[in-house]
Amino acid sequence: MNVTAGQALNGSAILTANGILPERVIQAMFAAGEISADAPPVTGQIQPASLDLRLGQQAYRVRASFLPGPEIQVAARLEQMKLHTVDLSEGAVLETGCVYIVPLQESLALAPDISATANPKSSTGRLDVFTRVITDNGLAFDTIPAGYTGPLYAEISPLTFPILVRSGSRLSQIRFRRGQSLIPDADLEEVHKAHTLMSGGNERIGNGVQLSIDLEGTGPNSLIGYRAKHHSGLIDVDVVGAQDVLDFWEPIYRRQRAELILDPDAFYILVSQEAVHVPPDYAAEMVPFDPLVGEFRVHYAGFFDPGFGHAGAGGVGSRAVLEVRSHDVPFIVEHGQTIGRLVYEHMAERPATLYGEGIGSNYQGQALKLSKHFKATA
Repeated sequence: MNVTAGQALNGSAILTANGILPERVIQAMFAAGEISADAPPVTGQIQPASLDLRLGQQAYRVRASFLPGPEIQVAARLEQMKLHTVDLSEGAVLETGCVYIVPLQESLALAPDISATANPKSSTGRLDVFTRVITDNGLAFDTIPAGYTGPLYAEISPLTFPILVRSGSRLSQIRFRRGQSLIPDADLEEVHKAHTLMSGGNERIGNGVQLSIDLEGTGPNSLIGYRAKHHSGLIDVDVVGAQDVLDFWEPIYRRQRAELILDPDAFYILVSQEAVHVPPDYAAEMVPFDPLVGEFRVHYAGFFDPGFGHAGAGGVGSRAVLEVRSHDVPFIVEHGQTIGRLVYEHMAERPATLYGEGIGSNYQGQALKLSKHFKATA
């Protein structure tokens, strides 16, 4: 029997609750044709509260980033904007400073009450690869309106490291939701009392859980972050643990004051002061803090799945890794400065498997950690 997202069986009950859709419903959406793809889903592609999106056969180098706008298909804009075509079937290098549009293998035929948002995968963001999902008639990046029917495209721009990708590489992920599921601060306070959403650091709630930066480390001369090196080698996005850290990154150690001057257009991997927790019945997303507090960008990859930092899934003490880039001018950040926030949403149903429970989760229990492509350091 085909089962739509609106009819996904929960025992004998029908799942109609608002919230983020779990992996079981995403599987049902494939079966019902609400998600279609060039090939069946592969192992690990469906996560507890999201779906990894796979690159298609070709990439198009374009003159500039764009949104198609009302009544315009991405394919039509590509005809106007493309410079050349790159074959991804055997793998190809995407160069820094260039913008590419790649048709994705997955397409959608969403129910009228189902919408979606997209984000780079954690490993993508930690490589300073700027990627966003575009739809036909799109007015905003990474935003798929309720009832959308049509193809999906990834805009990809490597900013620091050239990357090797191929058809089937997974750089982006998509999260589906029914209705309004965002948890307001008053309710979030109660969730925090029941489940301890953050510990250590400032422990503040305001437009979500506020996250501050850890620049003290474990004391003087301790490692507090990494600054990306320019003019480095090539990173194959599908190969884990192959690269030497020092070939691509300059470690940053705490010296006197617990502060750091961000160089313009340099890319940093830092870490939150707070340990964070996403209980099994919730999902979270990192979003930028008020841009008026400083000229820097934080967060390329924002989804936190149910079970991240959860004790029952081996995640006690998990920190949020911060992908930071200053704009235009040098900017000083200090230990404890608020730099981002986590907004929480209800799950429509608790997922059967949590983040970190034997599903190849790379960042459960993390502290300061680079992407999975790099060899582990002592």
